[in-house]
Amino acid sequence: MTTPTNRVSPEQGGTATAAWPHNPKNVAFVGDYLPRQCGIATFTSDLYTSYARFIPDARPIVVSVNDTPDGYDYPTEVRYDFYQHDKEAYRRAAEFLNAKDVDVVCLQHEYGIFGGPAGSYILTMLRNLSMPVVTTFHTILKNPNEDQLLVLKSIADLSARVVCMSEKGRDFLINIYEIPEEKIDLIPHGIPDMPFVDPHFYKDKFGMEGKQTLLTFGLLSPNKGIENVIRALPRIVEQVPNAVYMVLGATHPHLIKHEGEAYRDSLKKLAEDLGVRDNVRFYNQFVELDDLLEYIGSADIYITPYLNPAQITSGTLSYAFGCGKAVVSTPYWHAEELLADGRGVLVPFGDHDAIADQIINLLTDEPMRHAMRKRGYLMGREMIWERSIQAYANSFAQARQERMSTIGRLAPYMGSAGGFVLPAIRLDHLYRLTDSTGIVQHARYHLPFYEEGYCTDDNARALILAMTLRDAGLSEQKLDKAADDYCAFLNYAYTDEHRRFRNFMSYDRRWLEDVGSDDSTGRAVWALGTCLGRDANKNTVTWAINLIEKVLPSIVHMPSPRAWAFSLLGIYEYQKKFGDDRLAKTIQQQLLGKLMELYNATATEDWPWFENVLSYDNAVLAHVLLRSGDEKLVQIGLNSLRWLIELQTAGPRTADFGNQAPGISTRTNPAWGNFQPIGSNGFYVKGQPRAYFDQQPLEAQSTVSACLAAYAVTGDEDWHRTALRVFKWFTGHNDLGLPLYDAQTGGCRDGLHIDRVNQNQGAESTLSYLLALAELHSVQKQRSEAKSVNLAVSALVNG
Repeated sequence: MTTPTNRVSPEQGGTATAAWPHNPKNVAFVGDYLPRQCGIATFTSDLYTSYARFIPDARPIVVSVNDTPDGYDYPTEVRYDFYQHDKEAYRRAAEFLNAKDVDVVCLQHEYGIFGGPAGSYILTMLRNLSMPVVTTFHTILKNPNEDQLLVLKSIADLSARVVCMSEKGRDFLINIYEIPEEKIDLIPHGIPDMPFVDPHFYKDKFGMEGKQTLLTFGLLSPNKGIENVIRALPRIVEQVPNAVYMVLGATHPHLIKHEGEAYRDSLKKLAEDLGVRDNVRFYNQFVELDDLLEYIGSADIYITPYLNPAQITSGTLSYAFGCGKAVVSTPYWHAEELLADGRGVLVPFGDHDAIADQIINLLTDEPMRHAMRKRGYLMGREMIWERSIQAYANSFAQARQERMSTIGRLAPYMGSAGGFVLPAIRLDHLYRLTDSTGIVQHARYHLPFYEEGYCTDDNARALILAMTLRDAGLSEQKLDKAADDYCAFLNYAYTDEHRRFRNFMSYDRRWLEDVGSDDSTGRAVWALGTCLGRDANKNTVTWAINLIEKVLPSIVHMPSPRAWAFSLLGIYEYQKKFGDDRLAKTIQQQLLGKLMELYNATATEDWPWFENVLSYDNAVLAHVLLRSGDEKLVQIGLNSLRWLIELQTAGPRTADFGNQAPGISTRTNPAWGNFQPIGSNGFYVKGQPRAYFDQQPLEAQSTVSACLAAYAVTGDEDWHRTALRVFKWFTGHNDLGLPLYDAQTGGCRDGLHIDRVNQNQGAESTLSYLLALAELHSVQKQRSEAKSVNLAVSALVNG
């Protein structure tokens, strides 16, 4: 069987899409589930188990549909279950999945397991889901009735991608159900990876030593055609006296409910009437996988004697075929496809003589039988669960990427004339994260995560924000109280022994280190300088000036360029009031000199930067040169910032995403021109591939601030426009078209991953958003005031 173009494999992620190594982790598999006795339940269980096993760090869950109101005693992976005939339960299940922040839902579709006409209740769930859906169609009818046609087409419309398991199924989906070919992934039915073994290895376990064994397994029901194999047995036993037919499987539960064991009893009577009772063994049980593999392993020939062609997929056939069994089958659709080219033998429907002929041939011609086994086994290597699961993962990833590419480009905060309007400043989440100790470091979703305590880095940022908000014209008692809490935190963080700041504090107010990072001390100096430059409260100024002069000398001895830069920003703020402080001037020159030594040692024409790596908070290094007051340094800062902005602007270079972001085309990417910060998952080492994800709010904030500094120095409107463009990254003008700012909470999400937004709203991300917004509001206020003055002067002159 040739591999069709649309077959999804680990190397070929669907139609013209490369394999995506960043497989979705939070996948919910929806279908029925073991211990319910059903082929779909077994498949869903295998799918879940294999995804959890073969996809690194996967966290799949299962949502199961029940055929009884009481449900089943499910294993722990089943997080939610509901009754198939309760239509409202489908909506509640969708709400559960939305709340779980699931990346992708993988639906197993079979008409009989869902309620409503032709299983239409499942549409209620699909219409209420917020994530993409990948649906596997287990039954694809050639002649559906009106309801069946409508339901399947509706499911396909609501699914990002659909999966079928055979070429025949794919053909039906395209030509009968009118599903676009490019939306369909062909993924063969997964099978266990069983070694190619001699059947005699397992026969003694079932008392079959010295026997030639035939096997059929699966839930017992009249449409399986088992009676035709029993009718063939007299001729088979005449030629091969030691032949035994093993019929493995419990009677289908629905058959038991309505008819009991009448069908099984009729098969036993038929065997007795034909004189082959001792050559047929019934195993009335629903077996677990390990036991099933041993039964299959013991068989010399596997038989599927189904009665009609309308079976698009057979899991039992896939298992036996892939485990290296010689197969005799009637020519239903899946068997025709799988057993072509000598990988099995097909016999007419209902023809027990043909069954007898082929089984006798195979049992008496060992070389032919083993050659057939080998051909099937080798083909089956494409179907083992490890390969099948990677194909599903590729389909899931493509579904997410396609879903993201169709999300409308966001244009929030637009004025009536279409110009960008800055969002209002909301401090709800800042206050939510702040208590009497300071600002809590992390959040789980929008809730403070107290377990991870506080840090100086964030309390310094929060204090800078409070001062910046005052500049932007925002003054409220609650903010003044919070600013005092941030000051108190920094005061406690300072250690006179080291003339530096500690950084991490547990929630019970215990310091977790004697000395914090260089960066945390640099940010604390920045915060102290901002208090000195912008706070009119004499008490705060007196506290800050005494503390900053103790810390400043230690900064010169730190190796971190960012600690130098943060301290320089603090010095610049300090100098707004105390420009003649000799200590501050001296240290300013020393730090600028150290920064320029780095630049001169590293910068080249095509890499005008201070280091051989772009890592975090990059723009701050150019920013401090812009505010130096030295014309030469200002020009270097402008050139470096232009280069950094160009490098972090989405455009043709996105073609170099490689495996980090497949599917982003240089011709069609709607994110062109949007801010695209260096990713924290590897950064960007000179001469090596850059990381595009995970993108951090900190990078957007530092870039906005640097652009506004360039605007202040040059008066060039392009810098102000660039600052606005970078800020829009927060509101959804980014690679995924998804907002990081949460208008409901007032917080900012923690980052942009390759396939989603990090839903946690911690201090660093929220402060980054608010700092960028506050600076833009402050500039807007200055521009408005300048415009008013100009108008007044003009009126006076012309009046």
